[in-house]
Amino acid sequence: MSKSAFYEHFSTKEHCFRELLAAEGGDLIRDVLSDAAKGHNHHERLRLGITRFVQECFTRSTVARLMIVESVGLSASVDEVRHELVGQFADAVAEEVRHARAHDAFYEDKDPAVFGRAVVGAVNDAVSYFLTHPGVDADSLAASLCRIFAP
Repeated sequence: MSKSAFYEHFSTKEHCFRELLAAEGGDLIRDVLSDAAKGHNHHERLRLGITRFVQECFTRSTVARLMIVESVGLSASVDEVRHELVGQFADAVAEEVRHARAHDAFYEDKDPAVFGRAVVGAVNDAVSYFLTHPGVDADSLAASLCRIFAP
């Protein structure tokens, strides 16, 4: 693509990055939430969501690096897109915890919003570490995270 053609579609390189992050990261998060929704109870939905996120990040490592490594602190507008994407995942986790508190002793004392953000933070950090430091496969990492957050 020529420089002039590029700027016909995007006002800046940051605008292009933001659009790419929104599209690719949005697809990844939609896949995660769609898979999680197939669970029959909160444990299954949490496990399915965490597992799909980890697997997708390992499979689509370029998108994962874009969303959880390279976009961090790039600019306020890029951070806004990233926060919106991970916020969808955190909100879905929080909703599961909110409903589970009444009948699951593990979740009864957990603040749903804090728990949702903790899951996203831990999953993002673990994925970003193991994408750059090989040694753990996606399934093992997902299983470990599920034992912590969805026992």
